[in-house]
Amino acid sequence: MSFDALYHPYPSYRMPSYARSGMVATSQPLAAQAGLDILRRGGNAIDAAVATAAALTVVEPCSNGIGGDAFALVWTGGQLYGLSSNGPAPSSVSVQALQERGHESMPRLGAIPVTVPGAPAAWAELSSRFGKLELDELLEPAANYAERGYPVSPTAALNWERAYNHYTSQLRSTEIEAWVTTFAPSGRAPRAGELWSSPDHARTLRSIGRSGGKSFYQGELAERIATCMRELGGYLSAADMAMFEPEWVEPIHTRYRDYEVWEIPPSGQGLVALQALTILDGFEFRRDELLNAETAHRQIEAMKLAFSDGLRYITDPRRMNVSVEELLSAAYTEQRRALIGEKARLPEPGQPGGSGTVYLATADGEGNMVSFIQSNYMGFGSGIVVPGTGIALQNRGADFSLDPQHANVLEPGKKTYHTIIPGFLTRGGGQPVGPFGVMGGYMQPQGHVQAVMNLVDFALHPQAALDAPRWQWHRDLSVSVEPHFPLATAQALERMGHRITRENSSGSFGRGQIILRDPATGVLCGGTDFRTDGIVAGW
Repeated sequence: MSFDALYHPYPSYRMPSYARSGMVATSQPLAAQAGLDILRRGGNAIDAAVATAAALTVVEPCSNGIGGDAFALVWTGGQLYGLSSNGPAPSSVSVQALQERGHESMPRLGAIPVTVPGAPAAWAELSSRFGKLELDELLEPAANYAERGYPVSPTAALNWERAYNHYTSQLRSTEIEAWVTTFAPSGRAPRAGELWSSPDHARTLRSIGRSGGKSFYQGELAERIATCMRELGGYLSAADMAMFEPEWVEPIHTRYRDYEVWEIPPSGQGLVALQALTILDGFEFRRDELLNAETAHRQIEAMKLAFSDGLRYITDPRRMNVSVEELLSAAYTEQRRALIGEKARLPEPGQPGGSGTVYLATADGEGNMVSFIQSNYMGFGSGIVVPGTGIALQNRGADFSLDPQHANVLEPGKKTYHTIIPGFLTRGGGQPVGPFGVMGGYMQPQGHVQAVMNLVDFALHPQAALDAPRWQWHRDLSVSVEPHFPLATAQALERMGHRITRENSSGSFGRGQIILRDPATGVLCGGTDFRTDGIVAGW
């Protein structure tokens, strides 16, 4: 990939990071250092990814946790592998059961939207198949942070406080009690620079490490999760936990210019990013057109078309009535591209023929690279913490529909539409370029599209590609832009019919990481988002 490390088409002067023997890029410095330490001890990029992911559950618990889901794209041995570790709905839940309890839509918080957590199984599976070190060694840095405590970083402190205010106002005292005990022991969220520890969290991590993940799904931890759910009126059972296994999947991709962009298949929303890029591949963009109105207009319109299809059709792949191939086909793409005119239009799904998240990227000197993402959703997830364990349970079930006609309708054992998506770039039919990702709910496909285009069309290095001003489509004609998004471009977009609002960069525009590898020298080039506390750690 050719880019100019000194080229900045907007006021940003941060340079990328370079290394040769290994690199970890993520949203929290202590987690990046945990991964780097594993590389220095002889671990590979897969080991580093697991160690970093586990550490993030401790040092950024406001964005992910042991009770969340995870996905990974792993480049090793000349091949790209995909791992989906998202748990299904409990076997005893149903639309009828919830309607009988008076629910017209899925609750967003509490015990009901809790699905089977997949993150610990992902760690164990990655370690077992591709790692060089034992799982307990990989989880020990995280356990050590939890046991000894660490100073909370600024962005985490801000999100922690927002979560405290939200959960304590929305959940009953019986539901929130264990969360407050664990994450707000002083009766408030910890502030930046204050020490926070969780001995329960440390014990849980060590149990997972010693047992290779088994204690979480079939042992004492599984029983404690089931007991908590039963007492709070949830549906997740010990049997649901015992039945879960992560799944190795074939990554899906589209060709964009001279590159292949790879994503995890449904029920993840990576297909939305691929569909938007496939539409945009039919337009030409000059290097100096990054911040012009026509570029942004086409990007937004392509994103709206892809999202309207994604939200209509994406669900558990066993229940989808439209295939990935149909949505990415040349004929259907041409139909959708033809809808992009000079004015903004309301999004409508076509008829083809047939948010709390952490992201990390790792690479080592042997050529292994990992794109990894995990999340509890909406910050800390459901707001439910299993007493005495430090396990904050996710609320992924919140995205299910209770409409029997909807593709993503709630069903026992079904996997819901999933927002978290890791990305990976290759070139020339299989030459690895590197992992990338932008976390942040429904911003993620939008962040993927903008990051890929910044790298490919506009020749930006990883740091500049992440620093570039972002836009985010919300619904209908509503689009928000960051403070450093050019005013003239925003005004031109308004004249095209977009409803533009300007929002703070620390809000909902996502937080990304990128690592690229030079195939000739093996040099690694990384970037990390200014919208979070992250660093690129290399050696």
